[in-house]
Amino acid sequence: MITHNLGYPRIGINRDLKKVVEQYWKGEIDKTKLDESVSALKVMHWTTQKNAGIDMVPSNDFSLYDQVLDTAMLVGAVPERYEQLFREEDDKIYSYPIDTYFAMARGLQDGEHDIAAMEMTKWFNTNYHYIVPEFTPDQEFQCLSSKIFDEYEEAKSVGVVTKPVLIGPVSFLLLGKEKDAPDDFHRLDLLDKLLPVYEDILSKLQNMGVEWVQIEEPFLGLDIDDDTKIAFQKAYQKLAEDRSELKLLLTTYFEGLEDNIELAGNLAVEGLHIDLIEAPNQLDTVIDHLDEKVSLSLGVINGRNIWKTDLEKAAKSIQHAVEQLGSDKVMIGPSCSLLHCPVDLEQETDETALPAEVKRWMAFANQKLDELSLLKSYVSNSLSSEDEKLFEQHQNDISDKGKSELVHNSSVQERMQSLDHKMLQRDHLYSERKTQQEEHLNVPKLFPTTTIGSFPQTSEVRKWRSDYRKGNISKEEYEGRIEGAIDELIGRQEEIGLDLLVHGEFERNDMVEYFGEHFAGFAFTRHGWVQSYGTRGVKPPVIYGDVHRPDPVTVRWSSYAQSQTDKPVKGMLTGPVTILQWSFVRDDQSREETTKQIALAIRDEVKDLEEAGIQAIQIDEPAFREGLPLRRKNWEHYLEWAVDAFRLASTVVKDRTQIHTHMCYSEFNDIIEHIARLDADVISMETSRSQMELLEAFVEFDYPNEIGPGVYDIHSPRVPSKEEMVTLLRKAADVLDASQLWVNPDCGLKTRGWEETVPSLENMVAAAKQMRKSQNVEA
Repeated sequence: MITHNLGYPRIGINRDLKKVVEQYWKGEIDKTKLDESVSALKVMHWTTQKNAGIDMVPSNDFSLYDQVLDTAMLVGAVPERYEQLFREEDDKIYSYPIDTYFAMARGLQDGEHDIAAMEMTKWFNTNYHYIVPEFTPDQEFQCLSSKIFDEYEEAKSVGVVTKPVLIGPVSFLLLGKEKDAPDDFHRLDLLDKLLPVYEDILSKLQNMGVEWVQIEEPFLGLDIDDDTKIAFQKAYQKLAEDRSELKLLLTTYFEGLEDNIELAGNLAVEGLHIDLIEAPNQLDTVIDHLDEKVSLSLGVINGRNIWKTDLEKAAKSIQHAVEQLGSDKVMIGPSCSLLHCPVDLEQETDETALPAEVKRWMAFANQKLDELSLLKSYVSNSLSSEDEKLFEQHQNDISDKGKSELVHNSSVQERMQSLDHKMLQRDHLYSERKTQQEEHLNVPKLFPTTTIGSFPQTSEVRKWRSDYRKGNISKEEYEGRIEGAIDELIGRQEEIGLDLLVHGEFERNDMVEYFGEHFAGFAFTRHGWVQSYGTRGVKPPVIYGDVHRPDPVTVRWSSYAQSQTDKPVKGMLTGPVTILQWSFVRDDQSREETTKQIALAIRDEVKDLEEAGIQAIQIDEPAFREGLPLRRKNWEHYLEWAVDAFRLASTVVKDRTQIHTHMCYSEFNDIIEHIARLDADVISMETSRSQMELLEAFVEFDYPNEIGPGVYDIHSPRVPSKEEMVTLLRKAADVLDASQLWVNPDCGLKTRGWEETVPSLENMVAAAKQMRKSQNVEA
């Protein structure tokens, strides 16, 4: 029986990837130094996995920015607007044009070029973001990157024979979008053009002596139509024609195969990986439909959460598969790539953040590798005496977690039992609230301007928080510095001319972690970083027990900001679904139950903000759509409790208090009625990269409340012009009533620098003023 890993966290144990890539972006190191640093990081990852006893270690799972973007470079799916950069840099086949690559991810504005970035969206229902490939009807493909080949040879040179990872051709096309295409064109129409490139890639890998390639087709876990099923059959029949020694491990994750089991079980591959964490009941049906020549890989370790695996329970699934197929036909691994987990639990030595009792229930990526090796020994009856002790302690930790008093809180349970449907309703409909809010807020009736909440978090601000946490400065000194930053920001916002201000969130490390630090039932890590996109990492809190809010969290800073200006200041909160989605969640009760506990904690904060004189309160829910189950049949139940949770958090206010929400990278078309049921007075969202495409859903639905379509992309360092934003606002005003529209960036400004932020916002305010003039309203 073989153990294998689907992917290792590329971020590095000390966020090494972030540091070296950002040094390159800033011009502090050259490409040679970048390559050297990245090579050392990859070697460390490969050897760590080999030393943990993993039989098949992955390569090409590492990426400087994103694995989907890597695949686009590999097959030559480079949008036309970047071709000039590509030629300027290096037009040789099998080149890796690094600056073109980064321009595709981040955009480029350097005096000579002004090129927008490609669109970015969520990777299925995770908090990882990928770069969306763009496909045109005349699209051509060719192999333009040698990365997958180079990494295999590089690992081999240090004594690690790897299993290259490759996104499959059907899923790659489905992950993208059609651009400049007629209505009858679908990106799967390009499959015949794409397959020869995949054939060439696999042929080259075969000639290099590669035994297994992990070819990922996660769309087999989704609802797919007959045309897509035919595409899968065509693709794998074609890829089998010239393959004699190379084996393909068809890899699925995040959901069960369900009605695609027969399809997946009969594709021309040598192995099939299934996720037994998200879909534990699919094992027998998959075995029944599996070709007898095909090996089965069992995803029995949770690749998306940080709790220890019940090894005895996992062993039963493995033993059952071995009985049916034979041990030589069974592989074991994590459910998905460990990209979604922090690297090493052993780094966590601060018991004030992560209590020892909670820590012993947990496993990060390195510990999950150890679990795999331990599990293999247990199933094959080859545990050493030392391993037997480890196994017994492991299982005792899991048992103790279920009985721990840290997990359960009787007062929270009593409050949950007393929930009433009346708590989900505002006093009056939005149409009646709108007039009161306009009088109360006193912002322009057309195209009022605001931001999404956060402002640049400079190294100086981050150092204040670090010094305060380490005890290097007093609470009084720390709070004085935060007040000073708020004072300065209020002045800047007034000077820029924004209408609805914010306090800047300088006291917050992360929009979810910050609230978790103030809620009971949460624990924290100091080094538990997970990649969100590119060099952006998050440190998800750990929800281990019942959640409640002991004391007010944000009132202190919002109230202070409001005291410094006559303009209204917006209170900034993170919504219950997003806190759930962007945390590592307890696994002993339903996600619905946990979310409603969080909603009650936020409800208490909303009430206190209003009583403190805050006239507008934003409850961000960027993860609302991300939480959707991958199978449509499961949507209705999720949407019901997710909407209820938002309303539970927000409806405690009076009619005159304006409730905002923010959502990023969401396809709203198929859930727009549920977005409307949130009954937020104003919703803001990402629309600049998609050129206002997302507004179509709101137009078709005749959305009644107010909307803030983002007019510039904060994930790119470029400064958009006033004219660019006016163009987007005109697109919005052409399809929606001007009285519905707010003007704001796509997202928070935390990751940007002041040198980009101020001119971008000045251009945004100028664009709003021009739009008011065009409506014959005072600017």
